[in-house]
Amino acid sequence: MSFPLSGPRSSVPSRRRPADLLSTALRWILRFSGALAIALIVLALAGPYHGGETLSRVGEGAQVVILLDRSGSMNDTFAGRTPEGGAESKAAATKRILRDFVGRRPHDLFGVAAFSTSPILVLPLTDHRDAVRAAIDASDRAGLDYTDMARGLAMALSMFATDRADEHHVILLVSDGGAVIESHVQDLLRAEFRKFRTDLYFLFLRTAGSKGMFDQPEPGENLPQAMPERFLNLFFQTLDIPYKPFEAENPEQVEAAIHEIDKLERHPIVYTERLPRHDLTGPAYALACLCIGLLVAAKLAETPLVPRQRSSRTAGAAKAPG
Repeated sequence: MSFPLSGPRSSVPSRRRPADLLSTALRWILRFSGALAIALIVLALAGPYHGGETLSRVGEGAQVVILLDRSGSMNDTFAGRTPEGGAESKAAATKRILRDFVGRRPHDLFGVAAFSTSPILVLPLTDHRDAVRAAIDASDRAGLDYTDMARGLAMALSMFATDRADEHHVILLVSDGGAVIESHVQDLLRAEFRKFRTDLYFLFLRTAGSKGMFDQPEPGENLPQAMPERFLNLFFQTLDIPYKPFEAENPEQVEAAIHEIDKLERHPIVYTERLPRHDLTGPAYALACLCIGLLVAAKLAETPLVPRQRSSRTAGAAKAPG
């Protein structure tokens, strides 16, 4: 008996489902949403941001060092008395007026130094206005009696930024008294002033009844020890630099002098402007939550599909006798 090499083909047709483009597209969308949600969460944890660039601009300004006298007499009023009631001390009035001066000059670099027995570097040159105002606020603390103005001027000159030597340099000296500067120190200061091409403004806060820098000496008073303010003014005139003295006997005259200095010091200056950053952490988390929400919605919408024909066959096989 011979057997066929191959049996007859099955007459049962193939049950392959037709391609469902909608299901395929939905499957890829859900996969992409899952991958995108993971990527967005990782990105949000890295703290992304947009912007924050630094731009160079040209404005009007200068490098300004405010040199403040911190001798004990600055704590008195212009009348030479201890402040009482609403009276301002010379230091307090100067502080108030200088704060407004700093606010009117947005492109300047400001530094603050003080001197009494020895010079004090209060704040190096900076464009942070809050720090400059805080340094000026600290200028009305109690000072000492001795005034070493020469060392204060030397410190002010050393504060100018060497990497920006082409910009305009200004020293605003505020004091209520002069000082005797020895001849060899005067020569050193002349050289330093010429080196930095510095403008000098001397704001002399004159106490009522005291000698002024423009007063003519009486017989026997034409000495640096007797009229230090006058001889200090004469020394500044020999520096071969732009120099302008001011004499103020009340807060109003101090304010007028500062306004004039503000008008005079208008020079081209290159300054940097930092644009604010825009934080992208929130949008990244929001998009990640949206992708996760889509996955959760798809999971909740799932329905188990059981073919009816297959279920009936399974039920019939269960009822058949063994």
